[in-house]
Amino acid sequence: MIQSKTCDNTHFCYESSNKSCAKHDYSATVRVPLYFLLGTVIIFTVFGNLFVIITIAHFKQLHTPTNFLILSLAATDFLLGAVIMPPSMVRSLETCWYLGNIFCKIHTSTDTMLSTISILNLSLISVDRYYAVCHPLHYHTKMTTCVTTTMILICWSLSAFIGFGMLFSGFNSWGTDTHIEMYNCDGSCILLQSRMSSVFFSVIAFIIPAFFIIVLYLKILLVARRQASSIQSRVGANVNLQKSKGNFNKTEPKATRTLGTVVGIYFACWAPWFLCSLNDPVIFFSLPIFSEVLIWLGYLNSGINPILYAFSFGWFRKPFKTVFLKIF
Repeated sequence: MIQSKTCDNTHFCYESSNKSCAKHDYSATVRVPLYFLLGTVIIFTVFGNLFVIITIAHFKQLHTPTNFLILSLAATDFLLGAVIMPPSMVRSLETCWYLGNIFCKIHTSTDTMLSTISILNLSLISVDRYYAVCHPLHYHTKMTTCVTTTMILICWSLSAFIGFGMLFSGFNSWGTDTHIEMYNCDGSCILLQSRMSSVFFSVIAFIIPAFFIIVLYLKILLVARRQASSIQSRVGANVNLQKSKGNFNKTEPKATRTLGTVVGIYFACWAPWFLCSLNDPVIFFSLPIFSEVLIWLGYLNSGINPILYAFSFGWFRKPFKTVFLKIF
């Protein structure tokens, strides 16, 4: 069977295996620029988030509950860039997995865990912003360092349970159709999911946290609008209207707007992958180029976050620059 396929100029990941996946050979003019592009994304992701981690850990004035949540998110993005993205780059461009089945399971489980940690971290950040804007008098008693650390530990533990438990328990294949086995070949490393497990994972790891985050930020927006109306109602003359607006813009927490942008970019990057895999996991994974493009769109989010921190937070920019100059 292999020889007959080889005569048709079809290449395989493992020519000696009867269960080998077909290999798509990209030309050098396509492969080299893609390696450069994806390699650049990986470098920015790893070193950008590493600078964020070092900056927050080094400067004691940055040891606040909000920054600890940012630190947790940066650590997640760093691990994604250092551990997950390099093997994924080779898999995407070589269209084959050569690192063995055990490492494939570890890779996919860790990938699932880190993506779950990201959305749960954003949920915690939304809670932090909710108390900071809507209940500022209770913020320092509700969002303490101890409470924040506990929430982060629960977030990582729950994500590890979901990521590794789903694969090693075989839950991803429960209720699967028989024709999904045709995509389980030598040289493949994707998390094949049945419709049941795909719906469960998407609901638990994306839809419910996304709904929770959107509700909180809508609440924050309503409170901010109410504060604006309250300030404007105290202005007796039209001459002072612009001044009152300026004062409102100063009182509105800039961190909330920036972290809201972080949440919005996360949804823009990861929502296409979750929605497509939720629609029909079998058809989705049968289009490898399409699925790889969507998953790299999600990975790109981890490289964008440090740029947002560095350019949006004035109190973070100076320590970030200090760390950068000390290292180089």
